[in-house]
Order: sequence, then structure tokens, then C-alpha cells
Amino acid sequence: MMARDLFHNIVRLALEKDGWIITDDPLNIQVGGIDVQIDLGAQKLLAAEKNDEKIAVEVKNFVSASKISEFHMALGQFINYRTALRTVDQNRILYLAVPSPIYDSFFSLPFIQTIINENKLKLTIYNVDKEEIEKWIN
Repeated sequence: MMARDLFHNIVRLALEKDGWIITDDPLNIQVGGIDVQIDLGAQKLLAAEKNDEKIAVEVKNFVSASKISEFHMALGQFINYRTALRTVDQNRILYLAVPSPIYDSFFSLPFIQTIINENKLKLTIYNVDKEEIEKWIN
């Protein structure tokens, strides 16, 4: 059992409020001899298209003193998990879940924005107090 991030249950609830059905908690993947656990797997039925949208969400809280160290770890996880998903579940889109104050203060910095853009990070920004998703960034 992996250690859950501080805000895991908040993000789970926020996704459910946003219309997502949690299908995996955690989402376990085996790829190339490696076992990977992504925090959450979810799907949403898109009635117009008669199919569903599937996502995986890695929850991060950024509560340590060093935001850049946490960002390095989150970025590495994101790249590894995205590659794993491409191998075993190409239709599932990976998102990094980030609390809104961290997004506003740290993720908005020009250097961090450059890294996000170069690595094509997809983000979901969540409000801890309201337990809601504030925005999706593709």
C-alpha cells in the first residue's frame, strides 16, 4: 500500500462532484516488468459521443518546504506514468492534481510554466476548502 497524499480524498470527492466516476483507487498498471500505482482512475460518460472519457490523476499537495524538489519528483512521476499509460491504456489521459494556492503562486512562475509547456503536463487544479475542481489545464 502506497502512502496517500494529504489531499487524496479531497481530490477524489472533487472529481466526483465534477461528474467523474472513480473506477480505480489506486489505478494499478503493470508495464515492462514494473508495477505502477497512479492515485486515481476515473471515467465520465459523454452522452453525445456515446463513449466515455477516461483519466488517471496523480494527486500532489506541495506541502514540503522545497516546492522545486516536490515539482522535480512530480514531473518525473508524471512522465513515467504517462509513458506507462501510453503502453497499456492509450485512451486514458493523465493529469497532475495541484492545489489552487500552489498553482497560483508556484506553477505560475515563468520557469515552471516553461517546464509545463515543454513536457505537455496536463493539470487539474483543486480547491482544498471547497473540495472542488477549479480548472482543467490541457
